[in-house]
Amino acid sequence: MYHAVAHRPAPATRALSVAPEAFTAQMALLGARGFTPVTTARLADAWRTGKPLPERPVLITFDDGYAGVHRYALPVLAEHAFAATLFVSTAWLRGAYDEGAAPDTMLDWDQVRELAAAGTEIGGHSHTHPQLDQIDDGRLRFETGRCREILAGELGTEPVSFAYPFGYSSRRVRHAVRAAGFRQALAVGNAAARRGQGPYALTRVTVRRTTGIEEFGRLVEGRGLTRSFAGDRALTRGYALVRRARRAAAVARGAVPGGRNGGGGAPDG
Repeated sequence: MYHAVAHRPAPATRALSVAPEAFTAQMALLGARGFTPVTTARLADAWRTGKPLPERPVLITFDDGYAGVHRYALPVLAEHAFAATLFVSTAWLRGAYDEGAAPDTMLDWDQVRELAAAGTEIGGHSHTHPQLDQIDDGRLRFETGRCREILAGELGTEPVSFAYPFGYSSRRVRHAVRAAGFRQALAVGNAAARRGQGPYALTRVTVRRTTGIEEFGRLVEGRGLTRSFAGDRALTRGYALVRRARRAAAVARGAVPGGRNGGGGAPDG
């Protein structure tokens, strides 16, 4: 799971960014070790239907829609003929739907279309990037439905994959994402995706600015995940309790509708 690819990202996005040189080295490592990147849609379809996957499949995903994905990541992906999935928050992209709240320089729609034409799957990441498990049902329907409507209108094809902003979801959120028409969704979790997780709770591994090439090599091989993300998991468990308490209080006040609220992912995305 990547976010910004940039030499000088904004302070708000720096920790979850990677330098272009680091991204280049990481993609070279995937190629040298025989990994074959696939899109989120292809992975989910294979797990649903039993269609074969390549020997060493891996997902390369980008959240939010930062401009560096086009400027820096796209040429590297093209060099290796790697597939990827880009999840965009439609109100953050430059253009007709921009609401001015994006944390850094974002893609415009022409760039998104160029990425799609090059083979990158474009998925949804909500409209305004809220914490979906903390908003009411009407806003949740708007965030998922509006995002999908805009993507379909701009790209001429219905998006089928979704990534939860901040990695947070719940049973209610997953049902809303499915009802909006998305066929699979990714969280964070900092663990390898497994078929048994189900199509709306697939986990990913975070790549940060501090992720060195040796650590990256271990992560893509599935080694050292527990050690590398021990701190993240402790924070996630603690924050999950806070989030459940916050939502229960909101329901009690009548600020949001009631309903079961499950666990979320790490505070990324």
